[in-house]
Amino acid sequence: MTDVIEKPQLADPRPTKGPGHLPGEKPFSGGRIIAFAILVVLAIGWLLPFAWAIATSLKTETDAASSSSWIPENGFTLGAYAQVLAEGNIPQWTINSFITSAIITFLTVATSALAAYALSRLSFAGRKFWYAAIVAAIIIPPQVLIIPLFYQALAFGLVDTFAGLILPQVVAPAMVFILAKFFDQVPIELEEAARVDGASRLRVFWSIVLPLSRPILAAVSIFVFIGAWNNFLWPFLVINNTELMTLPVGLQTVQSAFGVQYAQDMAAAMLAASPLIIVFLFFQRQIIKGISTTGLGGT
Repeated sequence: MTDVIEKPQLADPRPTKGPGHLPGEKPFSGGRIIAFAILVVLAIGWLLPFAWAIATSLKTETDAASSSSWIPENGFTLGAYAQVLAEGNIPQWTINSFITSAIITFLTVATSALAAYALSRLSFAGRKFWYAAIVAAIIIPPQVLIIPLFYQALAFGLVDTFAGLILPQVVAPAMVFILAKFFDQVPIELEEAARVDGASRLRVFWSIVLPLSRPILAAVSIFVFIGAWNNFLWPFLVINNTELMTLPVGLQTVQSAFGVQYAQDMAAAMLAASPLIIVFLFFQRQIIKGISTTGLGGT
């Protein structure tokens, strides 16, 4: 008769469904609860004006001007949206905004990435000076440069042109600084190995650095696109032709002879903001990942 050798019973590594916390999960502490409550209050404080704008845009002008209630007496209506769409060239302005914002985003990311890589990896005369100049340019309000930029656009004949609208918005010192800080964290050994194999500096940048930088490039692209889409002051000054206006500027031309129309103003604001809301809903993971990435988390 052979002896039966009992196998030792190993503990089940899977977490149980009973009370308690998962391995490595920290229990809710008082500080975390307070922080969560503060975030909820801040989120509500941000959402309330947005919800009020939506409710106002769905009211009649009479209810919007005379009633402070969320529920209008005459019921909700899309009349304000129909009025704004009828009075303005919304499709053309939307196309103009999309085209100019896309071109600005492409040119800004391309030039900023090249400048950031040069500051991060290359040694050249005046490197520290240009790095300090870029950092200093971040704190200069863009409004300070409006008058010189307008005179330059006027001198070069760029007023009322897409070139005059796009080119001044391409320079983005903040994006150069952000990308340079990210490139500093890319292991230099990867680039040195490629250089030993005969790759040029541009090939290393294109084939190694850019693929490793996809999260931050996506985040920068979205931020630049949103900024270009929302920009009002410069397009308002440099564009007078209604056929070339962007959506934020064009909506401001939809005026009524009866004074301020609250429902129409809120409807115009919702129409201008809706594309950005859609962009954020589709790319929120890339935005969060790009902001939180400090190393090679996107590889």
